[in-house]
Amino acid sequence: MSKKTLVVVAHPDLGKSRINRTWIEHLRPHAGKATVHELYKADPDGKIDVAAEQKLLEAHDRIILQFPMFWFSTPSLLKQWLDDVLSYGWAFGPGGDKLEGKEIGVAVSTGGPAHAYQAGAQNQYTLSELLRPLQMTAQYTRAKYLPVFSMQGALYNPTEEEVKSNAQAYVQHVLSAA
Repeated sequence: MSKKTLVVVAHPDLGKSRINRTWIEHLRPHAGKATVHELYKADPDGKIDVAAEQKLLEAHDRIILQFPMFWFSTPSLLKQWLDDVLSYGWAFGPGGDKLEGKEIGVAVSTGGPAHAYQAGAQNQYTLSELLRPLQMTAQYTRAKYLPVFSMQGALYNPTEEEVKSNAQAYVQHVLSAA
């Protein structure tokens, strides 16, 4: 049985993004296998329709949170989305079982290169360590946390071939269990 995958894209200016935009461009031809949901387009005023977002999550088996790393965290709208949508009694707590058994993954782009995300390096922590709150969110909601997909070094002008190759790998990653 194929799984329905939802890609929640949280980029405040997708049109100016080289990596996140290319990921989505490569994913769009597979619309029957993955639903692309752009948060900044759906909620441009920051007013999240919680009920609609929860219905969208309930209709999918896998959720991929796609975003650029902002100050070692998610963009603000994604954080607000997590706070509002994954509510008590829905995602956790008594009766909060709507994400139980689902899969949650992260696709993240970073401006800095991979070697900067190591213990003792420029950013002091690994990418995995910085994403630990999202891993804990999956665990807390009784969802399975998937391996992280990333493109690092976006500010160091990767070649078109590197970006395209990474985007093709991203599509494979997103659709791997679909």
